[in-house]
Amino acid sequence: MLSISRFIPHPPNFTSLLALSFYVPAILGARFLPALVISFFITDLIIGLHSIALFTWGSVILIGLLSKFFTFNITTRVSGSLIGASLFFLITNFGVWSVGSYGYTLEGLIACYIVAVPFFGYTLISTIIFSAIIEAFLQRKILFRKIINSFKINNQC
Repeated sequence: MLSISRFIPHPPNFTSLLALSFYVPAILGARFLPALVISFFITDLIIGLHSIALFTWGSVILIGLLSKFFTFNITTRVSGSLIGASLFFLITNFGVWSVGSYGYTLEGLIACYIVAVPFFGYTLISTIIFSAIIEAFLQRKILFRKIINSFKINNQC
């Protein structure tokens, strides 16, 4: 899904990127972080490597590592994915500023973040949508497990 959403025409930063960066490690474990980063690397090779790739990949790793603290329920998971989106915004735009795109001044740093706000809107909207899709699948799986377990309990009587 990560790779596909990066190739389909979309508004800037409107991908499954951040939701998956949060949910894959949260659900499957941090051992899947390398798969996420490799997926980014491969798609970046095709789309084009950029000067802030390390900031992007680093933010994915940080989001994935922090995800384990937000796995308690749907509210904490969705909140965690939105916190991840915010971290991505902060880290990657600091990366944009650090390569000199806006000058190495406080005004340049502020300008960099201000110019990026519309992109952050797309990031938040896509993170909410993809988190909702993932949560719908999780809830369906939880409900399915409850039904199966109830059959097991009833058959033991």
